[in-house]
Amino acid sequence: MPGTATAAAVDSRLCTQHAEGPAAVLAIGTANPANIVYQDGFADYYFGLTKSEHLTELKHKMKRICKQIDPSTLIIITTSHRSGIEKRYIHLDEKLIREHPEIIDKHMTSLETRVDIVTTEIPKLAESAARKAIAEWGRPATDITHLIFSTYSGCSAPSADLKLASLLGLNPSVSRTILSLHGCSGGGRALQLAKELAENNREARVLVACAELTLICFSNPDESKIVGHGLFGDGAGAIIVGAGPLVNAERPLFEMILASQTTILGTEHALGMQTTSSGIDFHLSIQVPTLIKNNIQQCLLDTFQLVGNVDPNWNDLFWAVHPGGRAILDNIEGELQLQPAKLAASRHVLSEYGNMSGTTIAFVLDDLRRRWEKEGDEHQQPEWGVMLAFGPGITIEAMVLRNPLS
Repeated sequence: MPGTATAAAVDSRLCTQHAEGPAAVLAIGTANPANIVYQDGFADYYFGLTKSEHLTELKHKMKRICKQIDPSTLIIITTSHRSGIEKRYIHLDEKLIREHPEIIDKHMTSLETRVDIVTTEIPKLAESAARKAIAEWGRPATDITHLIFSTYSGCSAPSADLKLASLLGLNPSVSRTILSLHGCSGGGRALQLAKELAENNREARVLVACAELTLICFSNPDESKIVGHGLFGDGAGAIIVGAGPLVNAERPLFEMILASQTTILGTEHALGMQTTSSGIDFHLSIQVPTLIKNNIQQCLLDTFQLVGNVDPNWNDLFWAVHPGGRAILDNIEGELQLQPAKLAASRHVLSEYGNMSGTTIAFVLDDLRRRWEKEGDEHQQPEWGVMLAFGPGITIEAMVLRNPLS
């Protein structure tokens, strides 16, 4: 019958639309603002920028967060940083404050000012990272079929995805998706969506872009936000994802085998963001590292059970973990009894850039693959690995990765 024949033809076409094999990371690019702030001087920078030098107790607390200080004498006793951070890149500087004093005036609304700035700067920063990824990929930008943009810094439409597409000269037919306010899990969520798009649309090439500027949530010194101000930095990451058949010398860096998302129930209070008249107000509970520690093992076991034939001996894997903070990395390392070298890429990124929210996972993947390239054939790299990111919810984004060169 004609109807049956038509249905069969449609089914046949749908089958041919799927890719060959799992999706893979094909290229990575990163970018940061020019302004560097060293952790040793951050307290002076921050309290000077906000004209809050009179808040001496809070400033000393910031110094204790940024440096190892004897709390009884306030004397530095070691050069190691409690935060695990050496420096960060931050777009906000004195010039911007002079031009927009409302940013540090708690009696004035500044949301509109902040949105105006990030609406321009976020796509530009993402463009810088994306151009590096496209150059490594080796194909024209017009071959990108899908764009996923994750940011908590954008509050306008047309949004950053469309502006980035225009800056890069992508095809008008590119399929765009914007992810907003996923926080530190945004990069992981975007990569899972990219994996699904690449595997279910033959010849699809997905550009994942993440960019954040802490300007949108910058505030005057406050007891409840002092830890966050000592932790977060600015940056952008771009990752190109595709599945077989690979063409034109495309080279897989990480195969994306399986992804999962887990919500730790009853933890909505622990981590969150809220738009206010003075920008985005973020809340970061001191319970977050412990909540992640108490749930990470079961989350990983559940994820690997879906893979089937992989025995999860944690020290036999490579690890790309979002460095939400030193305490989070320490807790994961301790709970899983990981060898210190397993989280080296995450700790190095935290040291050099701080926590750049959802963008940071791109930096960790980039650091990890560069370590492999530097070591070459001298060291046998693990075949299987894990990518982890954490965000509001509390949400754990997990992905099982495979080293294609193992």
